[in-house]
Amino acid sequence: QEHLEQSGGGLVQPGESLRLSCAASGFTLANKNAISWFRQTPDQEREGVAISNTYEDPFYAERVKGRFTVSRDNAQNTVYLQMNSLKPEDTGVYYCAAGIGGWVPGWYDVWGQGTQVTVSS
Repeated sequence: QEHLEQSGGGLVQPGESLRLSCAASGFTLANKNAISWFRQTPDQEREGVAISNTYEDPFYAERVKGRFTVSRDNAQNTVYLQMNSLKPEDTGVYYCAAGIGGWVPGWYDVWGQGTQVTVSS
């Protein structure tokens, strides 16, 4: 069974950093076109943050470019999201997802359980 297990997240102050992890089981990362990160808040639909593409360079949402970095460890079958210079508006529940790719949540067929990131002073 395909599964994504997330870890990381928590409460940090503005300007600090966090790293989220997304470990895949039941499939290998290379078998999916993309492993991506989405953010959801109570008043917004799930929105894309970063895409780790299997066959091309990563994509980032404009608001996180230069601050967030997505990477893969194929040996660990894990994708990471390094978040630096965090801002209060980065607050939300972060989900990793595996699938075809792109910014549309419906194009992903495997989802992690979500992890809360709160940026507040």
